[in-house]
Amino acid sequence: MSARSDSISSNNPLHRLGKLAATLSQRGLRSSETAQIVASAILGIGVGVVVNILRRLVEWLHRVDFGLAPGGMLSRGEGIDPLRLLVVPALGGLLLGALTLLIKRYRSGDIVDPVEANALYGGRMSLIDSIRLTFDTLISNASGASLGMEAGYSQLGAGIYSSVAQYFRLRRADHRVFVTAGAAAAIAAAFNAPLAGIFYGFELVLGSYVPHAIASVAVAAVTATLVEQALGNTHPLFEASTSVQVESFSYALFAWIGVFSAGIAILAMTAVTWTEKTLRRIKVPGWLRPFVGGLCVSALALFFPQVLGSGHGAIQLTFDKGLAFLPLLALLAAKIAASAASVGSGFRGGLFSSSLYLGCLFGALFAQAAVAVAPGLVDQHDAFLMVGMGSVAAAIVGAPFTMVFLVLEATGNFPVTSGVLLGVIIAVTITRLTFGFSFSTWRFHQRGIGIKSAHDVGWIGDLTVARLMRNDPKLVSTRLSLKELREKYPPGSAKRVFALDPNGYYAGSVDIARIYDPELDETLDIAMVADVVERANDYLLPRENVKTALLRFDETETEALPVLAAGADARVIGYLTEAYALRRYTQEMERRRSAELGQQDLFSLKQGPR
Repeated sequence: MSARSDSISSNNPLHRLGKLAATLSQRGLRSSETAQIVASAILGIGVGVVVNILRRLVEWLHRVDFGLAPGGMLSRGEGIDPLRLLVVPALGGLLLGALTLLIKRYRSGDIVDPVEANALYGGRMSLIDSIRLTFDTLISNASGASLGMEAGYSQLGAGIYSSVAQYFRLRRADHRVFVTAGAAAAIAAAFNAPLAGIFYGFELVLGSYVPHAIASVAVAAVTATLVEQALGNTHPLFEASTSVQVESFSYALFAWIGVFSAGIAILAMTAVTWTEKTLRRIKVPGWLRPFVGGLCVSALALFFPQVLGSGHGAIQLTFDKGLAFLPLLALLAAKIAASAASVGSGFRGGLFSSSLYLGCLFGALFAQAAVAVAPGLVDQHDAFLMVGMGSVAAAIVGAPFTMVFLVLEATGNFPVTSGVLLGVIIAVTITRLTFGFSFSTWRFHQRGIGIKSAHDVGWIGDLTVARLMRNDPKLVSTRLSLKELREKYPPGSAKRVFALDPNGYYAGSVDIARIYDPELDETLDIAMVADVVERANDYLLPRENVKTALLRFDETETEALPVLAAGADARVIGYLTEAYALRRYTQEMERRRSAELGQQDLFSLKQGPR
């Protein structure tokens, strides 16, 4: 297009009106909480549609890949072509590895998930990377890997909301709420459980319950669920007996389920790490690891076909058909091994559904043992399954109330839900005190990312020494005499100056109060600055954050430190005082907390009218 046509287009009243409308809409969404709530509801509709399409696509791929009958579910282990069972997981792993190897040539960076985005990047996610991870999760699930689609659902939902937040340039706190709403909408639609989706968002993706986020997250979860129901998915995750009666003494047994569930959760998480380390130790190429994982899953599925897939169908099978104790124990071990082989080898997906199935199996085991001792407990069989399901899943996923509400929404049984709550609290507490991580934060730990929740700590990295320092440091030469230094800096004019060697590089600092020590009076003419410099190794670098700076002040016990250009470049470019760094750190913490709670005057000490 020519310059003239560009000029005509820019001067077109309709064109300018369109740009104005776009600008106004951006400003409106950025400044209006009501507009953000409406946007969350509209986007929730889209997420509900996307989740429904992906769910149906996975079901169709399972029928095609494994020869299932229409309406069959892979994890039930019924009607699977044995030849395909042997071939499909390995071929799917080979396809996934090849695609990963190809894509890394063009996008080599790690994919940021919703928890990491909210903790470190102010909610910023790449929609392209989110689509890529969802596609990888789709391939993994279609191949029969012992994982669920929930990671793909939540990644794509959060990615959609994040891209909209980036387009409208929302504030950091609002951006994080949008990511939370996207993940909550996806989980709510996937499980037909809006309350579970809401608490999943708060517990795992936002990291806290904040008043101003409730409406946006809630409407996103509700609208996504309503869309999923309108498109035909009206069934809960599982259907249990609605007439389960819980006796008072059963709560003591539920507590023991919580204790043992913590051990199963820790075993499942460490098994994933052990698998990864084993594949690295035997030097299996990264792109070939999913193929090896697929072979392992196939070998386990030959004897226990229920280990395939997410476990949704197998959960219902466990409720409907009781297995003997030893087969249940073997199936539990096989599911742990299959999930570890799937995640540890590089298949994409989450342990949300798999952890629910693990808990269901353990609950069935516990029920078998309890009924053997006290036959009268047979009527509470389903209650044991649900407590085990919630306890193991909460300990692995790290979202206790999510699991409690998932059971409540599926059953509507409050006594059973109270039992689930007890087991969940015990399991999560023991896991936290002994292991210290949920699965998502454990994965971050293994990657060297030091975060344990989605609490916003990324702003600390943005508050760098370069932003805080003053660029007018008081500099002197090490060749300057102490007499000249006294003349240049009379008492009270400065507390500390920084000395430079003949090449102009940092040589240390000088305490001005020290040079006025009477003991130095006799040597003023011959003593040099070089004779009194100290702390030559105490300095800051521009890219260090404020927390690192405050730790350095605490270690050195000094009130001011120079800022050098770089570790290998000792030119002094500024200085920072402890008082100013601490004040800015406190102010920023207060501002962030006020923004999270939606109260801009949270820390105000102003008194109202009397």
